[in-house]
Amino acid sequence: MNSAPLSGLYEPSLALVTDLYQLTMAYGYWQQGLQDREAVFHLYFRKAPFQGGYAVAAGLALAVDWVENLRFSEDDLAYLGSLRGSKGGVMFPAEFLEYLRQLKFTCDIDAVAEGTVVFGNEPLIRVRGPLLQAQLLETALLTLVNFQTLIATKAARIREAAGPSDQVLEFGLRRAQGFDGGLGASRAAFLGGADATSNVLAGQRYGIPVRGTHAHSWVMSFGDEVQAFSAYAQAFPDDSVFLVDTYDTLEGVRQAIKVAREMRANGHELAGIRLDSGDLAYLSREARAVLDEAGFTETRIVASNDLEENLITSLKQQGARIDTWGVGTQLVTAYNQAALGGVYKLAALRKADDSGWDFTIKLSEQVAKTSVPGILQVRRYLNEYGKPRADMLYNTAVPLPDQLTIIDPADLTRRLAIKPETKFRELLEPVFRAGKRVLDLPTLAESRAHAQREVQSLDPSIRRFLNPHVFPVGLEKTLCDYRTELILEKKPVRGA
Repeated sequence: MNSAPLSGLYEPSLALVTDLYQLTMAYGYWQQGLQDREAVFHLYFRKAPFQGGYAVAAGLALAVDWVENLRFSEDDLAYLGSLRGSKGGVMFPAEFLEYLRQLKFTCDIDAVAEGTVVFGNEPLIRVRGPLLQAQLLETALLTLVNFQTLIATKAARIREAAGPSDQVLEFGLRRAQGFDGGLGASRAAFLGGADATSNVLAGQRYGIPVRGTHAHSWVMSFGDEVQAFSAYAQAFPDDSVFLVDTYDTLEGVRQAIKVAREMRANGHELAGIRLDSGDLAYLSREARAVLDEAGFTETRIVASNDLEENLITSLKQQGARIDTWGVGTQLVTAYNQAALGGVYKLAALRKADDSGWDFTIKLSEQVAKTSVPGILQVRRYLNEYGKPRADMLYNTAVPLPDQLTIIDPADLTRRLAIKPETKFRELLEPVFRAGKRVLDLPTLAESRAHAQREVQSLDPSIRRFLNPHVFPVGLEKTLCDYRTELILEKKPVRGA
């Protein structure tokens, strides 16, 4: 066992970031001679998070990095060789471990670009390649894409509430689910719309702007607030934001103004004050009035204290004079939805005689959990203004008919005919071909800008937080008919 459980956690090989059943299935495929049978899997979620109308796809760059470095190290293989079954025998024989040692990734991967708005049941990633390899990708892809998409979506909602001119700062590291959760959340929050983070490691690794103020302990370490603010201003004469609610908030604002006058006399300006408790609507209005009367009209008011999109919306409706929102716990923990719930489902298998495809379907007592067969692509149709109109899933292995109709699989009477001249774009784009990356990934800042354009392209009725309009997503008619036939074929008829 590693004596340094934290520093030794992230080593070059991350092949074992997986569930045991992926490896047991891989061994079973290998034992049955099925390891090289061509398969297609889709990664998708069934329902947008936070009872919202959309999600922001994220995590692809991390997934690409993991896939490119996928290999089993000697330590990995030694550990797998040490595992025992319930009767004490080895779980994975030496011959299979040698197969893993020689394994080279050769799959094709297509994916939706980070920052793209996506909807339920649409593939975010399509994996095509040898069955064993495609199976081994499942857990890592899900854990990366699920969390990043969840947090990016939360950040986009917070950005929507704050509006385009206010700053949104991610302050959540201390409340995140560990180092990795904090780092991943900072990345996804920036992609989704946050302007900066307090997480210094995220700033270093991802190039995210870092921001911070000071804690109550700073004020409490001095005789009074004036001494504390003056000392901080000496250290950061052009970047001081004073936390004013240690004792009495509005009195703290007045003490901050005393120091701000001294700063101005020395050629510097107070950047802002921070409110971290109390009635933020009332206190921000009063603080703004005091600051403006004293001539500090450009001093920003930063607010924190368990903020999220609904509270920010309410504060704005109450006339709060806050222009910078420090959002922590509620953002990095995706408060009120613990996980996205993305899944990874087999959708096609090459026939044993290589004569074509068997399209596969997963049935369920819950209709919403029934999968879509085929080698799927998502086509986004645009209206006359270039805005999203409707999304169509279709099977790329089957020719499209001349007349296209989109059908809602949850309600077969809901149909949308597509005119031939309607403009569209395909959402899944090539990332890997035969195991080699073919896509130049955008920078995180570019993905962030893409996300903001994408969200703003949606109709406000889809972006609203309460009872959002449902964006039309459906199956191309040929695919819908085939899926229905397959359901009836696979579903047993029960007797009375």
